[in-house]
Amino acid sequence: MKTIVVHNELITDPAGMPKLCPFGAIVESGGDVQITSGCRMCLLCVKKGPHGVFELQETIDNRELVDKSCWKGILVYVEQHGNHIHPVSLEMVGKAHELGAKCGQPVFVMVAGDALTLVTGELLTYGIDRVLAYEDPAFADFRIEPYTAALEDAIGHLHPAVVLVGGTNNGRTLAPRTAARVHTGLTADCTVLDIQQQADLDQIRPAFGGNIMAHIRTPNHRPQFATVRYKIFDTACKSDKRGTVESRTLPPEKLVSAIRVLSQIPKGAGIFIEDAQVIVAIGKGIGKESAIGLFERLAVALGGQIACTRPLVENGWMDPRKQIGLSGRTVKPKLIITCGVSGSVQFSAGMKSSDRIIAINTDTDAPIFKTAHIGIVGDIFDIVPALLERIASDSQRGATSANASPMRRS
Repeated sequence: MKTIVVHNELITDPAGMPKLCPFGAIVESGGDVQITSGCRMCLLCVKKGPHGVFELQETIDNRELVDKSCWKGILVYVEQHGNHIHPVSLEMVGKAHELGAKCGQPVFVMVAGDALTLVTGELLTYGIDRVLAYEDPAFADFRIEPYTAALEDAIGHLHPAVVLVGGTNNGRTLAPRTAARVHTGLTADCTVLDIQQQADLDQIRPAFGGNIMAHIRTPNHRPQFATVRYKIFDTACKSDKRGTVESRTLPPEKLVSAIRVLSQIPKGAGIFIEDAQVIVAIGKGIGKESAIGLFERLAVALGGQIACTRPLVENGWMDPRKQIGLSGRTVKPKLIITCGVSGSVQFSAGMKSSDRIIAINTDTDAPIFKTAHIGIVGDIFDIVPALLERIASDSQRGATSANASPMRRS
């Protein structure tokens, strides 16, 4: 159990201590400083306060300790449908290999479906040590009860130290239910994963509205559960190493579900922002809904997609599927140009892995400039029209050059 102890004898300015807590959990009365029940253990007082005044103390109940030697390996839940593996699962496999190499842990995957021969064959090309396959007509569609039973069975069979699940709609349903079944915690939407010796997982994600980056460890429980969204990590590379496929079955009662899938509507055609190679992202700095057209023209001129920050979706100006950030989509294009975007932690977490980030903003102190590779301080309504003119001019020059007659020699 963690507690924060206040050493009042070291305080020289009691009245200034409450300012350290963004949640108002530090109070001062008559020179005495205390931490109230409103403390959220963000540890800002420990990190930012006077040296030694706020001390983090942790007591461990020996009854909660696990024998870590009994938990080995990193297990990835692979999401698939119609023999198509969701790309976030392959990103999880790549991260599992990276983490496993740091602390000598094998990589396992678990996959369920009604016909898995093609899927398991493809998974073996990614250097996985063991593939657990749950093949049954009950897994033809995602239904939470049998899928939870399968992942719970995989954990009980393998005893992995770490379980990684893609942060898809299905993954966000499956992970917390399974974590509760095996009596462990879950860190959702991690933006950074690292690992220490004894396979202690470092899980980092924005918290409390993006005001802090929470660094979470689960040293006394196994397995450690985390979800990560699409486009956060790199896809796994193919490998000549070949593991084994193990078929697993569940008792019939574990396959029963109260859910019946009556029909499925295919996702509409088109390029979604997660798959776009070029993105023009707009924020509330555009000022009004009627200005969106200008930035749509820039996106079209660059052969890309337009996207936005959360306030524009909340205003009803943009489709929620166009939102970038922790409450929207995660993107990783070759080029992203942000226009009038301040760059909150939530937004930056959804695009910071892009190959090239160009930010345009009038505010020299905008956080987006810390994320951007190229920063332009200026008015977007001056810069974007000029950029469109330059693109049109270059396109016209290229067309003229291509249509010119070749020179003849006499």
